[in-house]
Amino acid sequence: MNKLVAEFIGTLWLVLGGCGSAVLAAAYPELGIGFAGVAIAFGLTVLTMVYAIGHISGAHLNPAVSIGLWAGGRFDKNELLPYIAAQVLGGIAGAAILYIIASGKAGFEIGGFAANGYGKHSPGEYSMLAALVSEIVMTFMFLIIILGATHPKAPKGFAGLAIGLCLTLIHLISIPVTNTSVNPARSTSQAIFVGDWALSQLWLFWVAPIVGAILAGIVYKILSPVKE
Repeated sequence: MNKLVAEFIGTLWLVLGGCGSAVLAAAYPELGIGFAGVAIAFGLTVLTMVYAIGHISGAHLNPAVSIGLWAGGRFDKNELLPYIAAQVLGGIAGAAILYIIASGKAGFEIGGFAANGYGKHSPGEYSMLAALVSEIVMTFMFLIIILGATHPKAPKGFAGLAIGLCLTLIHLISIPVTNTSVNPARSTSQAIFVGDWALSQLWLFWVAPIVGAILAGIVYKILSPVKE
């Protein structure tokens, strides 16, 4: 139960910190954070939670990460569904807090609410194929770095930095394409509040990250297996 509570809190923080920076701060050009600021915010949420709860739950904060670690032989399949449930619920809680805060401003309109999308709902109006490829590749690289940084032979104590900086870089690359998901829980949390198009496009932000994560788990298991 401690692990699941930790995953709930961690994913709540990821959504509140990352999506919150997009909804509350990036909407105001005079604050100057822009896409780069949002990318840094997402990276910081993961970096901080790796050190806060990594020793409790592993700080997955993401169904794709849990699935990728399972595919790489680093996570028990019996824990997959409970972890995913805790992550999705934590993400929804984070989005709910963000909604309450954001709607406290006069004239609030939900708009995109930092949801992920493709086509006309992509920040740069990228196609569904471009979004699919982007999300698969970005999640693949994210898991390669997670699996490498947390390998028993990796330098100790630096995993949080590598993983947080990786997520920052992923956002710097792919915010214009999909608003960056690589995390089905993050996508689900925002889509529930936006509804409509965000829910109809949500399938891609489950399928692509999971495919990328499984591929990374298989590849890294071959590249550098963990000896029992």
